[in-house]
Amino acid sequence: MPKKAKGKNKAKKSVLSKPIRQKALKKKTLKKKITTKKITKKKTAKKKAAKKKAAGGKTAKKAAPGAQAAILSKSTMVEPGPPPGVAPPVEEPAANEEALGTVTHYYSHLGVAVIQLNKGTLKTGDMIHVKGHGTDFIQKVESMEYEHQHVDQAGAGQSVGLKVADHVREHDILYLVK
Repeated sequence: MPKKAKGKNKAKKSVLSKPIRQKALKKKTLKKKITTKKITKKKTAKKKAAKKKAAGGKTAKKAAPGAQAAILSKSTMVEPGPPPGVAPPVEEPAANEEALGTVTHYYSHLGVAVIQLNKGTLKTGDMIHVKGHGTDFIQKVESMEYEHQHVDQAGAGQSVGLKVADHVREHDILYLVK
């Protein structure tokens, strides 16, 4: 009798393990089907896009060399901007303002702008006007630093840190209000 008991246990183990194996196989085949469907969709989308490009290329006509020159000479063309590295042209300041310098950096967490002074002098107590793309405000100079030292006056050629009332951006222009 002990021999039969061993045989029954083996049969039960194989019966229990067989459905588990089948479930695992089903999961693997499902994953394979899903991934192959995604790949085929991508391939068909690429083929359709390629067909549209090819169709668009066939209908376009080539212009004669003289016609291209006529097209380029139309007044609707946009004029090229200044070369890279060259500052764009600056607006003329108001009659009571003098351009002193430009903003080279802004520390938002401190509310401090680094100003490169190009001409003139800037003193604490002066009224300044900061103007640029998205920036336009007037304030009084209350705090100014040069090389981490508090200063009351700065001249042309110096780069100073200036406490500002509002957000400024690089290339904004600093005007002295007279």
